[in-house]
Amino acid sequence: MDKKVLLSNLDKLHTTKLGIERIKKNLKIDEDVIEYCKNKILDANCKIYKEGKNWYCEVDNIKITINSYSYTIITAHIIK
Repeated sequence: MDKKVLLSNLDKLHTTKLGIERIKKNLKIDEDVIEYCKNKILDANCKIYKEGKNWYCEVDNIKITINSYSYTIITAHIIK
């Protein structure tokens, strides 16, 4: 699947209240989760690929998981 699909729908990116808490804890950040993830996804070095129903975005030792139908950020964590 072409990553342009994800990139052209970044305005639809969202997450749940629990998602925000989980991502902030996992990434040890204290900023706007949606903006943070958008910036990571837009990074020129970001590797974007689709497996099953999810998009995966990997950059800076971070992996972001996004539902490909709803554009919900499911989780994000540091790659060990």
